[in-house]
Amino acid sequence: MKKDIHPEYFSDAKIICACGNILETGSTVKEMKVEICSACHPFYTGKKKSLDTAGRIDRFKKRAEKTAEKNATKKTKKERVAKK
Repeated sequence: MKKDIHPEYFSDAKIICACGNILETGSTVKEMKVEICSACHPFYTGKKKSLDTAGRIDRFKKRAEKTAEKNATKKTKKERVAKK
């Protein structure tokens, strides 16, 4: 094993969340700041946070309808050959 190639290990590293929760663990980084942790994540807390996604589903459904209409009006290869 080569000497002096491994990063320094901090056994008292801190992970600081945006919600204010502080976790202490071991890491090669002394201090990390994160946006979300187990104390504020909706999966772990059971609380759902609403995001500003209004209209995304509606826009998707409109695009899907347009595509379905285009596909319905297109003639298949068999129909085109049968007319000739």
